[in-house]
Amino acid sequence: METNEIHRGRLIDHIQLVVSDLAASRRFYEAVLGALDIPLGGVADDFFWADELFVSSIDSQAALGRPTGRHHLAFQAADRATVEAFHKAGLKNGGRDNGAPGERPYHPGYYAAFLLDPDGNNIEAVFHGEAERSAASVRITF
Repeated sequence: METNEIHRGRLIDHIQLVVSDLAASRRFYEAVLGALDIPLGGVADDFFWADELFVSSIDSQAALGRPTGRHHLAFQAADRATVEAFHKAGLKNGGRDNGAPGERPYHPGYYAAFLLDPDGNNIEAVFHGEAERSAASVRITF
């Protein structure tokens, strides 16, 4: 048996979005995730994925014929410049502005930008300011 290794974050194991136009969503997510240095993990006829985000078409087996609706997802960014690159890439690839890059009042150093993806989901990139992480992710080997 082959050994596999996965990395997990804090609370969310994975997220699936069901979208009305898979090609438009792929253009958007490939651009904004690329700006965050997160590559697509795979692509099929009716879905694509990156890390633990799965995006599928309405006619995919997992979708049950309906889009998932409006959600808010926040991706962590390495620094302020990455937040700005995320916002710029999203605007050039089908996203709509929902909050330009800037400081937010949530806590000191919270720097974020918000975009609406092609289905109206509120997608954020956030840099939490200078901080020390205990670990980049949780590593699970099986």
